[in-house]
Amino acid sequence: MAHEGDTQAVEAYRPSPGLAVPVSDPVKNPGLPPHRARMTDKDPKVEKTAARTVYTLFYISVAASLWAVAAYMLFPIEDGSTVSVRYNNMFIGLGIAAALLSIGIGAIHWAKALMNDKEYVEDRHPTRGSEPTRAAAVKAFADANEESGFGRRKMIRNSLFVALGASILPGITLFRGLAPMSGDPVHLLQHTMWKEGMRLARDPEGTPIKASEVTLGSAFHVIPEELAGLGHDEGYLEEKAKAIVLLMRLLPEQLIEREERKDWSYDGIVAYSKVCTHVGCPVALYEQQTHHLLCPCHQSQFDVTEEAKVIFGPAARPLPQLPITVDDEGYLVARSDFTEPVGPSFWERH
Repeated sequence: MAHEGDTQAVEAYRPSPGLAVPVSDPVKNPGLPPHRARMTDKDPKVEKTAARTVYTLFYISVAASLWAVAAYMLFPIEDGSTVSVRYNNMFIGLGIAAALLSIGIGAIHWAKALMNDKEYVEDRHPTRGSEPTRAAAVKAFADANEESGFGRRKMIRNSLFVALGASILPGITLFRGLAPMSGDPVHLLQHTMWKEGMRLARDPEGTPIKASEVTLGSAFHVIPEELAGLGHDEGYLEEKAKAIVLLMRLLPEQLIEREERKDWSYDGIVAYSKVCTHVGCPVALYEQQTHHLLCPCHQSQFDVTEEAKVIFGPAARPLPQLPITVDDEGYLVARSDFTEPVGPSFWERH
């Protein structure tokens, strides 16, 4: 229990409400802590060891980059098996990761162990752009070069340049796999599963579509009927990637068709490839009011009323049209395959 005298003593030291308490000893700026020299600053042998460590890491990066390039050729994925893909991705990825990690660790070790370690306080100058300022900027770069040792530590500098140059080789090598191996890069897209009389079916169910089921303003995602019977080990995905179609119905008078293409549509129903002619993304967004098809990847737009011509975006040519008609039972069928290769336009086409 507190005594009455203790309470009076506490009250005597309590400041009055509303009054500022004077501070006799304000907190002062403690300044920078004392500088601690590193071992590389005190011992030349340790400094040389650190320098060797840095350029060794950069050369390890070079070796890892070259390994990634070699792995691309040593573990090909032409057979398409899961094991080949796994090994190819794993060994290329390990090479690229080791190359970039070695550059990063080497650069950090260089900065922490070898670059100038003194602390500086730089006051802001109220003006800039004058000749003295420009001269000071040049001097700052010269000082930075001197402090980092970039100009005089040739082994570190040169190994860094070689490592950075080698680190882009895996990426350049991987671009080789973006095009088919054949001498005719577009031959794989020249033909699809579509052929005369093949019914148009819903994707992915494979249910045939009657013309009467396609109402004004509607859009159907379509595949060849025979595709639904293929298994994944029989090339289902490869064939589907080329043959996917978007089916729409407009008023016949809204279609602007060339004379030779007037029989490619049926009572206002038109079918176009879903494979964008820019880089091959699926064109799957149909704007009913404007009759525009939109590619979600790079915003290319195609006008369905005028043979899917490009009206916006980077696509280089219209979407290929699938000629269609109906059979005796009223089902929509293809008149033929596409009359031109589907897919991107960046491959050479004749």
